[in-house]
Amino acid sequence: MQNFVWFPLEDFPFIILTLVIAFTVHEFAHAYTAYKFGDMTAYNEGRVTLNPRVHLDFLGTLLIIIAGFGWAKPVPVNPNRFKHPKVMSIIVTAAGPISNLLIAAIGVILVYGLNETGLLHAGSEGVYSALVHFFFYLITMNILLFIFNLIPLPPLDGYRIITNLVPYQLRYKMEQNVQWGMFVFLLLVFIPPLRAVTLDPVLGFQWDIFSFIISMCDRVFSKELDWNQIVIDFLR
Repeated sequence: MQNFVWFPLEDFPFIILTLVIAFTVHEFAHAYTAYKFGDMTAYNEGRVTLNPRVHLDFLGTLLIIIAGFGWAKPVPVNPNRFKHPKVMSIIVTAAGPISNLLIAAIGVILVYGLNETGLLHAGSEGVYSALVHFFFYLITMNILLFIFNLIPLPPLDGYRIITNLVPYQLRYKMEQNVQWGMFVFLLLVFIPPLRAVTLDPVLGFQWDIFSFIISMCDRVFSKELDWNQIVIDFLR
């Protein structure tokens, strides 16, 4: 069974919980921002909610467990209802990835908080191991989703941001060839040699972002936290 999934089987509860949080908050951020900017489309379809059932796509969630790549249900947005369609469309689109980055930052802060209060090591070894695994997945997967979604290829958020930044004529040409962009994207995701020289180096920036968040927290919290030991405990 382990040969058919991307993650260790024993980590499934942490993976599922992380994906539910990450996908739900990501899509809610799109829907809520669009709603606040005057587009009622997502609101009328019941998407301005933190209820995971309306945001999760079964096949997309299953694929990320099996292949390390998946998706949630896209939030419907009508830019014509925005007062400033281009600018507001960019903000609505960027809200999703930014929400994932915020989740990762909150995850790091919570680990520091647990360490500061002594609660990180207060329980049994099993409780400590569960906390380490959950927070490590919560932080790293949300940073990955932040980077991944900003890649400027369809159907990702990064592509939609780019289409709102370029002149109309270029945007029209991009939309005419969107199917080829999606084809290229799928090739990069599912062909390991291509993925190794394209997506993987970009996604590798997750550790730089992780380190930056840690460096910020080190300045705030007084009690030292050994992240190297946490990584070792996670890999054990």
